[in-house]
Amino acid sequence: MTKEKLLLLDGNSLAYRAFFALPLLTNDSGIHTNAVYGFTTMLQKILDEEKPTKMLVAFDAGKTTFRHESYGEYKGGRQKTPPELSEQFPYLRKLIDAYQIKRYELEMYEADDIIGTLAKQAEKENMQVIIVSGDKDLTQLATDNVTVYITRKGMTDIEHYTPAHIEEKYGLTPEQIIDMKGLMGDSSDNIPGVPGVGEKTAIKLLKEYNTVENLYENIDGMKASKMKEKLVENEEQAKMSKQLATIYTEAPIEITLDDLHYAGPNEEEVLNVWQELSFKSLIEKSNFTMEEKETKEVAFEIVDQITEDMLNDVMAVHLEIENEHYHSCRLLGLAMTNGIKTYYVPFNVMHQNEIIKNWLEDETKKKYVSDSKAAQAILKRIDIDLRGVAFDLLLASYIVNPSISGDDVATLAKEFGYIDVQANETIYGKGAKWAVPEENVLAEHVSRKAFAIWTLQPIVEQKLHENEQFDLYHDLELPLAAILGRMESEGIKVDISTLEKMGEDLERKISQLENEIYELADEKFNINSPKQLGVILFDKLGLPVVKKTKTGYSTAADVLEKLKSKHKIVASILDYRTLAKLQSTYIEGLMKEVHCEDSKVHTRFQQALTATGRLSSTDPNLQNIPIRLEEGRRIRQAFVPSKEGWVLFAADYSQIELRVLAHMSKDENLVDAFIKGMDIHTRTAMDVFHVSEDEVTSNMRRAAKAVNFGIVYGISDYGLSQNLDITRKEAAEFIDKYLQSFPGVKEYMESIVQEAKQKGYVTTILNRRRYLPDITSSNFNLRSFAERTAMNTPIQGSAADIIKKAMIDMDARLKAEGLKSKLLLQVHDELIFEAPQDEIAILERIVPDVMEHAIELAVPLRVDFSYGNTWYDAK
Repeated sequence: MTKEKLLLLDGNSLAYRAFFALPLLTNDSGIHTNAVYGFTTMLQKILDEEKPTKMLVAFDAGKTTFRHESYGEYKGGRQKTPPELSEQFPYLRKLIDAYQIKRYELEMYEADDIIGTLAKQAEKENMQVIIVSGDKDLTQLATDNVTVYITRKGMTDIEHYTPAHIEEKYGLTPEQIIDMKGLMGDSSDNIPGVPGVGEKTAIKLLKEYNTVENLYENIDGMKASKMKEKLVENEEQAKMSKQLATIYTEAPIEITLDDLHYAGPNEEEVLNVWQELSFKSLIEKSNFTMEEKETKEVAFEIVDQITEDMLNDVMAVHLEIENEHYHSCRLLGLAMTNGIKTYYVPFNVMHQNEIIKNWLEDETKKKYVSDSKAAQAILKRIDIDLRGVAFDLLLASYIVNPSISGDDVATLAKEFGYIDVQANETIYGKGAKWAVPEENVLAEHVSRKAFAIWTLQPIVEQKLHENEQFDLYHDLELPLAAILGRMESEGIKVDISTLEKMGEDLERKISQLENEIYELADEKFNINSPKQLGVILFDKLGLPVVKKTKTGYSTAADVLEKLKSKHKIVASILDYRTLAKLQSTYIEGLMKEVHCEDSKVHTRFQQALTATGRLSSTDPNLQNIPIRLEEGRRIRQAFVPSKEGWVLFAADYSQIELRVLAHMSKDENLVDAFIKGMDIHTRTAMDVFHVSEDEVTSNMRRAAKAVNFGIVYGISDYGLSQNLDITRKEAAEFIDKYLQSFPGVKEYMESIVQEAKQKGYVTTILNRRRYLPDITSSNFNLRSFAERTAMNTPIQGSAADIIKKAMIDMDARLKAEGLKSKLLLQVHDELIFEAPQDEIAILERIVPDVMEHAIELAVPLRVDFSYGNTWYDAK
C-alpha cells in the first residue's frame, strides 16, 4: 500500500521569501502581488512533483509567543513588515482556500511549532512528510520519514534536507541544528547565542562535545582561551538560546491529521483568484477548466433575410467579435432583441445589407450594446458608422463599480445577479482547441448576450441614478467611447523604414558592445548566458560576488549596478542588455503590430479596466515605450503623420496629479507654489530641507520629486527607500518631514480615510467611485491597503476625469472650428494630434485653452505643447 504523503508549508516564511525574491508587481487595481505570485509558482511546482494526500499551510498567529516569556527580546529589532507585503496576506489566504488546502494558526505559537507537532504525529502514523519553508530552523525536524525543503534563490530553487544531507553539509545530526543555533545564535530571530561564536566554531564544538549541555559539563577540561571565557560567561544565554531555537512538537493544536485530506484545488476558484490578481501567464499555462453551468432557455430565431419590421422595436444588440486585436478581429454576427423577439443575424447576411446598415447608422434608433467602443471600431471596418448608442453595459457596469472584473456580457450578467450566460470558452474551447462553433450554438450564445443586455439596462441605469453617477456615465464615458472608437479605427502611421534603420543602428551598436565586451574579457563567450558571464566576471576578472544562484553566480541587473565602478566591462554589459531589450521588444515587437494595408498601428484603448479611471492601451501598448532612455525616445521618430504636409502635435498636462492634490488638500504651500508658477519639486525640497531656492541641489530635488509623486501613489517608507536607495528609516524621516512641511496634505489624507470609513468608498471630482469594503476591516493588512487606496484614488481618478473631459471638449472644438486635425492618441497625460501645417497656429491657441479649462481647479492647469514631423519631434 502506498504511503500517505503529508505536505506542510510555512506560510509566513514562504511569503517573505517570495516578496523579497521577486520585484514589486501589482495588478490592475494597484494591489501588490509579487509574494502571492512567488508562493503560487512554488506551490504549483511542489504539487505537480509531490502529489500529496494531505496538506496544511501554517501561519504565525501574532507577534507574541510563549518564547517571549523566557526572553522578552525574542525576534526583537525586526523591521516592520512592508505594507506592500502585508496587504498580500489576505490574498494569499484566499488563494490557499481556493486550492482547498487547510490553513491553521495558533495563538502564542509559531508556524514552526504547528508544523513540528503535525510532522511528529504523522511520523508515528508512518506517513511520508515534506516540510517546505525558507527558514533553516526547520531542518532540525528532518528524519528518515521527514524531509525539509528549503527555498534558496527565488522560489523554485529548493534544497532537500534529509539527515544524510545535513550530515554531509554540516557534519551534524538534525537534532544538533538546535545546539548549533544555541551557540551561534540567530540574528533574524534575535537569539543571542554566545558572542564571537559563528557557524564554523559551533560545528567544531559540537563535533567534539555533541550537545550544548555536554559542552558545559566538560568545559572545565577545555584548554584556556578567549573562546572558553566567552562560553563560560554566556552559559545561561547559550542554554536559553538553544531553548528558543527548539521547535515545540507538542503544541495544543485543535486539528488532526484526518482534517488535512487534500483532494486537489477548486479550479474555478483558483482561476478567479488568478484573474483578480492579473496572473495572466499562470492562467495561460494552466490546464484548469471552469465548471459548466446550466443556463436558462432564451427563444431566438436565426434569420437569413432582414426586414424593416424586425428593426422597429428592437433596441438591445450584441455584436460577437472573434478577436479584438486589430490584425485578426472578425465580426461573426449579431443578435437583436426587444425582450420578446430575439433575432440572430449571421455576418454574411448583415454584411453590405442596406436595411441593417441604415438602422445601425440612424441616430434616432436607440441601441443598447455591451461595448460601444469595440462595436464602433469593428463596424467601421465594414464601412458602418454606429450611431444612437443609448446604453453601454460595459461602461455602465464599470461606473457602478470599477472593481468588477471582466468585459464579457456573461461576467457582467453574473455580477448583477442575472442568468448565467455561457462564457466564451464554453462554446469556443480553449488553446489549440479554440474554434468557432456551429451556427446554431453560436446563435444561441449571442442571443443570450443580447437578451442579457436588454434585461440589465434598467437595473444598471437605476444604480447609476441612485449613485448620482448617471452624468459621469452619460456625459463623459459614453461619448468618450465613440471618440476612442474613431481613434482606434484611425490609428497612427508608422514609418517602417525608420524602424528598420533603428534596428540596424541598434544591431551595429550591439555588435560594437559585443566586441568591446570580448576585448575587455580577453575572450569570446555567450553574453546572454548568466553562467558564462558569471565565470568571466567573478572567476576570471575577480569581481566581488554579490549573490549566488543554484547554477552559479547571479548576474542580475541589481548585481551589475553595484559592480559598475569595479570594472569597465560591467557598464558595457548593462548597455548591451538595454539595447538588446529595445531591439527585441520595441523595434521588432512594434513592427509586428503595423497593419500592412495602411502602415498604421491601431492600439486598443482600455476604457473600463483600471480602478482609478485611467485609460490604458494594448496591441501595442504605447504607454510602455521606455522614454527615459534616449534610444527609447527615438522610437517615437517612427510615428509620423499619415498625409504629406501634415505634422504631429503633442500636448500634455504638467504635473496634473500634484495639481489635483493641491486642489483637494487645499494645502497653502502647494497651492501657493502652483499659483506662482514655481518648480514644485524645488519648492518641496526648499520646505523639507529648510534651504533657499539657490541652495537646492540636484539630489535634494530628486528626493523631493520621488516623495511628491510617491505621496500621490500612496508610497510607503519601504517603497521610497527602494526608489532612492536609502534606508527605510531615512525614507520614513523624509515622509514625516514632507507631511510637516505640507500640513494640508496630511490633513487631507486623514480626512479622506475617515470619509471612506463612513461611506465605504471615495470619489473623484466627477463623482467616480471606488469602493473600499476593507476600510473598516479588523484585519490590519486589509485595512491598511484600503486606507492608502482611499488617499490616492481621488487624486489619480480626478486626473483621469480631467483628461477624459478634455478629450470630449477637444473633439467638439475641432468640429466647431471646422478643422481637419484629428486626435490620434492619448498616452498618460498627453494628447497627440495630426494636423495640416496651416492649422497649427489654431491648435496652438485652442488646445491649451480647452485642456487647461476642462475642469476648473483651485490651482491653474498647465499644458505644454509642441509639434513636428514625428512624435519624437513633437516632444
